[in-house]
Amino acid sequence: MKLKKYTILIADDEENVRSLLKEILSEEDYSVIEVDNGKKAVDATLKSYPDCILLDVRMPVMDGMEAFLKIREIAPDLPVIFLTAYGSSDIAIKAMKKGAYDYLTKPFDIDELKIKVRKAIELKELSSNVKSIGSGKTYKQDEIVGESQKMQEVYKAIGRVADSDATVLIRGESGTGKELVARAIYLHSERRGKPFIVVNCAAIPENLLESELFGHEKGAFTDAIARHIGKFEQAKDGTIFLDEIGDMGLTLQAKLLRILQEKTFERVGGHETLVSNARVLAATNRNLEQLVAEGKFREDLYYRLNVVTITIPPLRERKEDIPLLVNHFISKYSRKYGKVVQGVSQEVMKIFMDYDWPGNVRELENTIARGVIITSAPLILEEHLPPALIKWYKNKENNNTEKEKETKIKDPDGGNLIPLPEAIAKLEREMIIKALKKSNGNKTKAAKLLGISRKSLFNKIRDYKINTEE
Repeated sequence: MKLKKYTILIADDEENVRSLLKEILSEEDYSVIEVDNGKKAVDATLKSYPDCILLDVRMPVMDGMEAFLKIREIAPDLPVIFLTAYGSSDIAIKAMKKGAYDYLTKPFDIDELKIKVRKAIELKELSSNVKSIGSGKTYKQDEIVGESQKMQEVYKAIGRVADSDATVLIRGESGTGKELVARAIYLHSERRGKPFIVVNCAAIPENLLESELFGHEKGAFTDAIARHIGKFEQAKDGTIFLDEIGDMGLTLQAKLLRILQEKTFERVGGHETLVSNARVLAATNRNLEQLVAEGKFREDLYYRLNVVTITIPPLRERKEDIPLLVNHFISKYSRKYGKVVQGVSQEVMKIFMDYDWPGNVRELENTIARGVIITSAPLILEEHLPPALIKWYKNKENNNTEKEKETKIKDPDGGNLIPLPEAIAKLEREMIIKALKKSNGNKTKAAKLLGISRKSLFNKIRDYKINTEE
């Protein structure tokens, strides 16, 4: 498990407790930070962002519950294990309902402590794609980047469904931004001040996923040494986003169908019927209709999820958004890595516009992040692109050269005809120049004359190196 040295923050006003915990955890090869009150715990979280926190309930200056709520605002996905005296565990249970990972009762069992800490960190690593947004967390609207007509249709669909309680199925290839669409629906809904919980169904094993979604009772299975509150219970009246729903097993599909139809569920190993009023948003990159036909996805669940569908276009179908996305990601990663990168070279932009981006926006983002990291110039150049992308481009150029040779034929008079793509480009350049002259250089009017967008006109002026000042 330990590919890195994990850090545990211990917050307890009793020095002997801190010393004992530090000794135990240090033997397990954890780094340990000690503080003696809740305020220092909050400050240490801000400064060090530990991997797990052991938090005493009763402390001076700021008690554990108040500190926990502030820590949740700082790091909603950070596992917190409460330390409680005998008889005060009800406080810790209340905290668990607000999202705490677990609690230990003093005097605690050393082996139990080790298991809880290890499981908390394992779950954090395994479920790194499971995130919660508290009421204080907001996202900027411009995180969904795109001005193409197809993206405008997506925005309209978000606006139509946001205020309803309808289940929404978001479909699209991997990397198209399905989670961003789910967040936009949440942020424009009446539930935006309530929890928003994201679960990637494909990234978590089915037995762990069941416990994550519905929770479990103490003794439900090996290592279930305490009750665990599931994501549906944590979501309460908020929103839960189930990503990659097509990878969910049939057993869990039946439980999910019950929640969608009856709003009720039971924890694993439990008999108490619980109610969840959470709105469900789901996403998949798989062909659910084919899975239904193959018996791998419940037909009744398919129809229950498919109340409203939003389909996100792949990047290859909205290439006019690529320059916007490139600028967005360059700005983002320049700030992140403290670099001053102004853009990409013309050659790189041409490659970007020619490439079909099988990994969609995510692949483009990773490509830009890599370029920003390794470039020492104010621009991302061809040499800063991933080797696979450069190889693809060179193969494409070689293929184009061969096609151009094949395209050149003799005319009846014995002269050579120019390749068709070159002739079309030449004609297009001439038509743009004529339109600019006719509109006296007004690019908006010229674009209308040509029947293209103003942005497309600007791109073509740049690509054909037309001097508009002349």
